[in-house]
Amino acid sequence: MHNIAIMGGARITAISDPHAPSQEAARALAPGARLFFDHRGLLESGLVDAVIISTPNDTHTAILKDALATDLAVFVEKPLATTVEDLRSIVAWDDKRSAMTWMGLEYRFMPPVAEAIARAKAGDVGTVRQVSIREHREPFYPKVDNWNRFTERTGGTLVEKCCHYFNLMDIVIGEQPIRVFASGGQSVNHLDEKYDGKPADVLDNAYVVLEYANGARAMLDLCMFGEGSFDKEILTIIGDGGKVESFLPSQTLRSSRREDWGTRTGWGIGESIGKGSEIKYVHNLDIKYMGHHYGASYIEHIKFRDAILNSTPAEVTLKDGVTSVVTGLAAHKSINEGRVVEIKELWG
Repeated sequence: MHNIAIMGGARITAISDPHAPSQEAARALAPGARLFFDHRGLLESGLVDAVIISTPNDTHTAILKDALATDLAVFVEKPLATTVEDLRSIVAWDDKRSAMTWMGLEYRFMPPVAEAIARAKAGDVGTVRQVSIREHREPFYPKVDNWNRFTERTGGTLVEKCCHYFNLMDIVIGEQPIRVFASGGQSVNHLDEKYDGKPADVLDNAYVVLEYANGARAMLDLCMFGEGSFDKEILTIIGDGGKVESFLPSQTLRSSRREDWGTRTGWGIGESIGKGSEIKYVHNLDIKYMGHHYGASYIEHIKFRDAILNSTPAEVTLKDGVTSVVTGLAAHKSINEGRVVEIKELWG
């Protein structure tokens, strides 16, 4: 709602939320909007041209069943769903419509991440062989009714949080992984928390390794009790010709070409300095609202608005939503069963 209010070219005319405190918070941001307690009332109201679904993960499928039956442009936040069965249903419903459906996976629009991806796509690192993402951060924030404390409602941390990262890996490598191996657990966070008698069960750390048919590999290093990290999120892309990295929140990009390093004959002081290395601060001055993702959500909302006005296809599609969730589900399956999981076990 902050993004829409600031970006211009659109206005909020209706809000649906069954949670009264959330309604009141929304009313403060859009005092002229009509309020609904049920999404079906909003969809049938005739008050909107587009709908943004930003509800708890396990509610997406029921809402999408109704939203995708309309001619409205639909934006659904990540993750698309929490089960393979629901993913299949959503894809089937979307196949029957002609209106645009946009998948909310905005991490690709964070300025230093976007530049790192663009450089890799332009061949700056040669053929991409490895992609790694490290996120060392604070625990999950509190949400309404603590819904994000339960795997049953979120799909699991590697779906809820990390679908963003699996999507970035697929974008850089240009494929979906064929197999996944993961190790993780709930080691520190929420161990003593119970809600309605149920213990919180979301994992707070994991390593996930992905293998791709073209021989590339990717790895996620997640720790949600790493508050002291200077750069919480680091994307590293390495090819046979070089390396590019994105750092957040410092919003810097580092790159180097292998050919610029020359031949090293010893390990003396100074011999590891790369004369072709570059360090660059990356910031998009057109971003008017930074939010929590360095302006990425602002950029994505503008792109969604412009696609509606220009009748152009969604830049981020349900395919992105499906593949990112399937990878997360496969990673959880790997942890639970202690084995390598083939993607085809979940999705053909």
